[in-house]
Amino acid sequence: MKLKVHNTHLSTHRSVILHYYNLGHRCAAEIARQTKIPVLTVRYNLVKIKKEGGVEHRRGNGRPRKITLEDNRAIGQWIRRNNEITAQEIIEKLQANRNLTVSRWTVQRQLHRLGYENVLPRGTPMLTNEQKERRVQWALAHKDDDWNRTVFSDETSYQLFRNTIHRWSKHAQEEKKEFQKTDKKSWCGVHSPTKILRKHLLNGARKQFGSRWRYQQDNDPKHTSKIAKQFLEKEVPEMIDWPSNSPDINPIENMWSILKRRVEKQNPSNIDELDQFLHEEWQKFETNIINNL
Repeated sequence: MKLKVHNTHLSTHRSVILHYYNLGHRCAAEIARQTKIPVLTVRYNLVKIKKEGGVEHRRGNGRPRKITLEDNRAIGQWIRRNNEITAQEIIEKLQANRNLTVSRWTVQRQLHRLGYENVLPRGTPMLTNEQKERRVQWALAHKDDDWNRTVFSDETSYQLFRNTIHRWSKHAQEEKKEFQKTDKKSWCGVHSPTKILRKHLLNGARKQFGSRWRYQQDNDPKHTSKIAKQFLEKEVPEMIDWPSNSPDINPIENMWSILKRRVEKQNPSNIDELDQFLHEEWQKFETNIINNL
């Protein structure tokens, strides 16, 4: 009577050998000839089936893992308390609290086994409940707008060497970090805002749209000064109200993100190179990308 054994999480070779065994094949050379599996592998697994009734690896085969289940629980607890903890800090905690000495690679492999990824959280502004509600109301009020005659404005800053702090996370796409904006950049540090608006805004907007256009800008104090407001009321056909602390609503934010990635890929090593690469990438920026923002 043939011994029937079952396939439970086996490798491909072992599964095939088990299949032939269940069909009644007992000759290692014949199975090897038909399957192209090395005869020694076939012979080893046939012996294993006869002795143990299957070809599964027994628990405990191979070198035991250095990090135990209780060590894993401790690591998970440390990450839940502070998911910006580094692999080196985990090593030090294991040594101090668990009397365990491991390498950085061992810690990283174990974290990956536990489902964690080392990710850089996306920056997101800190919003109050009132600001969140105003954003919703603003979106509802403007959901049917025609944006083809809208002029958007924005500014950004560029850094040579960004201070990046990674996190361990099981949900990399959801990882964010709240921040408060600590610096502000105007369009130009010398001229008054009205000169900038007249030179860079009015001429282009009137040339493109005539007298039928509207203008968006955020609520930065330099944009809402008395002189700037008087100028805009006089020269701009229509202004769009803008919810506070909401830079992510502006489509130009997507353009800044693309531009920064392109500049960073060139690895500028000083301010002059940063300025040069920034101007070069700005000149090369594709119109079709801007149209699809």
